[in-house]
Amino acid sequence: MTELMSDYSGEWRFDPTHTRIGFSTRHAMVTKVRGAFNDFDGAINADAEHPDKSSVRLTIKVASIDTRNADRDQHLRTNDFFDAPNFPEITFISNRVDQVDQGHFIVNGDVTIRGVTKEIAVPMDFIGVERDPMGNLRAGFEGSRRIDRQDFGLKWNTALDSGGVLVSDKITLEFEVSAIKVEDSAGTPQG
Repeated sequence: MTELMSDYSGEWRFDPTHTRIGFSTRHAMVTKVRGAFNDFDGAINADAEHPDKSSVRLTIKVASIDTRNADRDQHLRTNDFFDAPNFPEITFISNRVDQVDQGHFIVNGDVTIRGVTKEIAVPMDFIGVERDPMGNLRAGFEGSRRIDRQDFGLKWNTALDSGGVLVSDKITLEFEVSAIKVEDSAGTPQG
């Protein structure tokens, strides 16, 4: 077991073809709109023996927002929401990783949206590790966190006749991560 655990230590890169960095929110108070960012770069530096020394970083390209509606996506890129021309990236940099129990972590860090930085804590579940058919050591993680978009300057809205609003202030961030262990050309883990 110790040998396997040592295999977990080191750098893991997010696999963009098997990772979803998404969100959901209420629309018109009655349904959910889901979306994702298709262009991002992320890494985990894992310390299997001392998880509190692990770190996570994520950089998202705002222009890659995809809610399956081109008009809505374009509106989300404007100054009403993300203001992609002036704030092209969303970043998350961890400052602490707490292990709650076996396979359950809280990743604490600073998220920056529209130039506003706030500390958040994201509960993450470790799903497991497998070697894929291409020989990559692959780990899975899932988690979510609700934030208030107004805290980051995303204030646009429209009132509804019922007294509600078109877009909820509460946004659920959704992380489904497949990360590949960085290994040398001989296929042995680096770290």
